[in-house]
Amino acid sequence: MVTLVLPRLVGLSAASRRAASVTERNVAALRAVYWLLLVSGFVEPLLYLFSIGVGVGALVGDLTLPGGRAVSYAAFVAPAMLASSAMTGALAETTFNFFGKMKYMRLYDGVIATPVRPFEIALGELAWAMVRGSAYSAAFLAVMVAMGLTNPAQALLALPAAVLIGFAFGALGMALATFLRSWQDFDLMGSAQFTLFLFSGTFVPATAYPTALRWLVEVTPLYRSVHLVRGVALGDNGWSWLLDVAYLVVVTGLGLVVASRRMGRLLYR
Repeated sequence: MVTLVLPRLVGLSAASRRAASVTERNVAALRAVYWLLLVSGFVEPLLYLFSIGVGVGALVGDLTLPGGRAVSYAAFVAPAMLASSAMTGALAETTFNFFGKMKYMRLYDGVIATPVRPFEIALGELAWAMVRGSAYSAAFLAVMVAMGLTNPAQALLALPAAVLIGFAFGALGMALATFLRSWQDFDLMGSAQFTLFLFSGTFVPATAYPTALRWLVEVTPLYRSVHLVRGVALGDNGWSWLLDVAYLVVVTGLGLVVASRRMGRLLYR
């Protein structure tokens, strides 16, 4: 039994170290200016929260959730901004930056000359994206607690949910980046991302949409993310959280598999 299991554990440990080396490279390369990236990614959702959640919320008043509970409009919008912030941070790192490293900097051509494999590159880059996404999420949750939009206990539960969202969108973004041909393709990706932002139950409940559109909205990854974080941050109970978590875990796994296979084809050709 030992001779069967031990080599696999050793191999897994070695793979983890190689993936961590990719993450460490990114930390060393951007340590001096990383705080600027954090500020830029944190400010946008915060502005949306104050302008729409608080400003427009003063006109809208309270919203009634599907379960019958009434909450302020700011409390309704804030979890969606948190989910969107996690998505934006993860996608920014695993699409634009990842594409530049692979296509133009040719950084990974040198990496694969070492024992590091494409899957470990993908895992290391995803871990680095999580550093960025988690920092956004933690700062935004602190603002939510300070504004009374959630309590500290619920914020602690919402942070792992936001990290999972970052993993899902990071893996998805990395997979999509391997199919992009040039910088112009990012215009299409930006349009798709903004469409998700507007039509994922972010500013209005999904029940406000026509039935056919509502079904389409509810199968998108950002809607499942918003639904998960909103349920945690507002303290709603229900088994539907398990569906959201399972959905995001599947997206993460599929994204990593596709990204690593595509990278193998592109780098070893």
